[in-house]
Amino acid sequence: MEDIYCFAGNPLDRVSERRDDRDWIASLLGDPQTRILALRDLKPFTRATAAPALDWQPVAPWRAHIDGGAQLIFLGLGDGRAHFAIDATGAGVTPAVDTEPIDVRALAPALATGEAAILAEARCLLDWHARHRFCAQCASPTKVASAGWVRRCPECRASHFPRTDPVVIMLAIRGDRALLGRNRRRAGARFSCLAGFVEPGETLEEAVRREVREESGIRCGRVRYLAAQPWPFPSSLMMGFLAEALTEEITVDPEELAEARWFHRDEIREMVARAAAGTDDPTRASLPAPVAIAHHICRRWSSGLDSV
Repeated sequence: MEDIYCFAGNPLDRVSERRDDRDWIASLLGDPQTRILALRDLKPFTRATAAPALDWQPVAPWRAHIDGGAQLIFLGLGDGRAHFAIDATGAGVTPAVDTEPIDVRALAPALATGEAAILAEARCLLDWHARHRFCAQCASPTKVASAGWVRRCPECRASHFPRTDPVVIMLAIRGDRALLGRNRRRAGARFSCLAGFVEPGETLEEAVRREVREESGIRCGRVRYLAAQPWPFPSSLMMGFLAEALTEEITVDPEELAEARWFHRDEIREMVARAAAGTDDPTRASLPAPVAIAHHICRRWSSGLDSV
């Protein structure tokens, strides 16, 4: 799959080898060309323009907030300048232009590919810091290091790094039909690919077969990797697959799914078209919008571009 999905395609050079160079990071913060993306409650500020755009602000208005210990992340270099993210929750900073914090799911599809990917990086890291203020080894408060990419414990000297949770998301195929499920926590008739977290000591292919069997009772054989998508809710990597279904009889796990059904290729192609056009009828079976990799897995298979 050659498509670049929402939240993928980050254009920044993360310059990971220089994150521990405090003097260099300080020089970037002193550069008037450096820009900061502020997020309040994990929602980014956007410019009030005709087309949504992230509000990249100069460092100066945020200097007092930074000096006061606000969570600051070095995101990388791009377009000849450094980019940082800051947690603006509780900050009394008034931007120079009209801005508004917007939910990431609503905003991301309207952003340029690279902007959405940078936003995913910023959101994942700020959320991780909020959840990992104490050492998992000795419970002592940890300190931020490496320009926001590490938390270190001053007591037991343990280092803690941001984590990404691996998730497999797959379309089980049998002839011209594909298996879709409806989450029990999702209202309406929205169907999607089955998905689940990879467990310790498990390959990706094993995770695909296990999750499909657990959720639907369907056993799978061949598994083919398609593509991946960062998913910053809070910090997952969605890895897409097609799987060869060896059985047909569905036995739904009621703890996971309200329903699972086989759909013909033509049905899925029509569902893809409605989702892409934003013309879904809530009373009819539908697919996720193009912001999700599940939409593209279904689109490519139903169009004959991919097979197991």
